[in-house]
Formats: sequence, structure tokens, C-alpha cells
Amino acid sequence: MPTKTLRIPTADGQADAFAAFPDRGEQHPGILMYPDGFGIRPVLREMARELAGHGYYVLVPNLFYRHGPAPVIELPEHIGEKARSSVFARLMPLIEAHTPERVLRDADAYLRFLTTQPEVGAGPVAVTGYCIGGLLAVRTAAAHPGQVAAVAGFHGPVGADGPDLLSRLTAQVHLGHAEGDMTPETFGELNRALDAAGVGYTSEIYPGTLHGFTMSDTDAFNPAALQRHWDRLLPLLGRTLANG
Repeated sequence: MPTKTLRIPTADGQADAFAAFPDRGEQHPGILMYPDGFGIRPVLREMARELAGHGYYVLVPNLFYRHGPAPVIELPEHIGEKARSSVFARLMPLIEAHTPERVLRDADAYLRFLTTQPEVGAGPVAVTGYCIGGLLAVRTAAAHPGQVAAVAGFHGPVGADGPDLLSRLTAQVHLGHAEGDMTPETFGELNRALDAAGVGYTSEIYPGTLHGFTMSDTDAFNPAALQRHWDRLLPLLGRTLANG
């Protein structure tokens, strides 16, 4: 599975990024994958390679490139409960500085870069994200309705911007929520906003899950939920992208 370390020109500098894609000398549909707040690390590389193995070019940018190359902060091999609070204390200022304006400027650059790679075919792309990356994926899809055919977010605060953001979606949507992240009231409000947007979507709470359930280097990891995530994501991509 070929991989590349890349630098993406942006309005504010250059974002380092990681890409994985099939080794078949062909063009493939492009997918922009936003990492969780912990950023690019071995588990994200593994997930990108897994997805690329199904016939996609997967681009994973360093969200916090303005603060340095990934890893922006030193991470333990396993982000357990004891380490989590100290890691988040260092990450929160970076997350708070990543304003919606910055997100959209970066999204423009990421999609422009993705769609001009020689290994990426013409046609629509998909955007997926984890944790805060799920919200960034939805913002990106809403800002590029003619270009993004599918968007997926997992254990992310996708309703944080309110129904106005969701109303701008045209992509097909899958949202996989952690049981610990959603009250029934919030879940109902989110799904009513998706109904009002008139898009094709699935939105479900993955049973028995904690925030971060897809990430095998955290205490929240749930293998059954990770498999459920693939079982939802891959058919969504198959329906919406012209798989090369």
C-alpha cells in the first residue's frame, strides 16, 4: 500500500499531511479524512491504509499545522485515562484557535490539493472525520455542496453549529454517535435538522460506546463499534463515489 508524506499549500502556510492509496497505477476516488483532536499518529495511518485498500485515495491533514508538524504535541503510545487530561490540557488551546474561518480556508486548500493529485480521478469526493474531525467534515461538506458527495462523522460534535449548518448539506450522510455523547433530546434535534435538510442520511447511536470508540490507542476503543463504523462507511462510499 503506497503512502506519502505531503505538504499542502494553504492560505496560512503549508500543512503537512499523510496519504494512502492503492498500488495499481490507476486513478481512484478521493477521500479527505479529518483526524480526531489527537491528530496524525499510527492509528490514523492504519485506518487510512485500511480505507485505501478498498480502492480510495485517502488524504489525512495535520489540523494544527500552524503550530508545527505532526505530532504537534508528544503523545503516549496508549492514550489512557491518566494521560488524557494532561494531553487535552495541551491540545485545547490549539482546538480553540482553530476557528470556523480557519477550518473553511483549510478545507478549500485540502480539497483543491486532493482533487489535483495524479492518483485521484475526476468526480465527487467524500469527507470523513473523527471526534472534532467529524464537525470539520460536516462544515467542509456544507461549504462544498457540488463537490462532496458523501460525509461521515464518528463520535463528533456534529450538531455544535446548529441546524443552519446541516441545512446546507447536499451530500449523503452517516453519523455514528457515541452513547456517552448524546442525550435522547440532542439526538432527536439533530435528526430533525437532517430531515429538514432533505438529505439522505443515517444517524445512529452505537450501543455501549464511549467518545473515541474507533481509536485503538485509547481506553474508549470498542472493536465491535469500529467494525460497525466500517460496515456503515464503506457502503456509503460505494453508493456515492465512482470507485476506480
